Amino acid sequence: MLARITQHVVKGLMMKLSHIPLRLATGAFIFNAGYSKRNLDKDSAARLQGMGAKVYPQVARLEPEKFGKLLSYAEMTLGAILLAPFVPSRLAGLGLGIFSGSLLTMYRRIPEMTLEDGIRPSQQGTVLAKDIWMFGIALALILDRKGSPMRGAQRSTPGAARRPALR
Repeated sequence: MLARITQHVVKGLMMKLSHIPLRLATGAFIFNAGYSKRNLDKDSAARLQGMGAKVYPQVARLEPEKFGKLLSYAEMTLGAILLAPFVPSRLAGLGLGIFSGSLLTMYRRIPEMTLEDGIRPSQQGTVLAKDIWMFGIALALILDRKGSPMRGAQRSTPGAARRPALR
């Protein structure tokens, strides 16, 4: 009974119960990362901007302080979206996929991030390589289907007994 009530509440909030740990872990992590960047000094912002500009040259056009603020706000916004139960999981997963995909692109395109084989992370690259878990979570949120794949569908086996749908 409690499971049905919980499922109904979570379904009404557009989030499956199984998505809560995924969204809570990544949302809190990303929100905290953005929160800690709110007051970056010029040198720290310039260092982050320089790394980003190696892959995304447009980033170099911004002032380092402005880049740091925008990065901070973007991370806090994504973290809040992941934490908000009324945001559909697929939409939150799409945002997380774009974010983590851009980090993984930086990992793959900056030679100092990987060892000679171009795959395994160097000491510097571990910071970005670990973000593969966020990309996996994004895919799980995007690809997860609502409900059971068999619920409401006709079974292909002739004569198979139909189970009544739970209500």
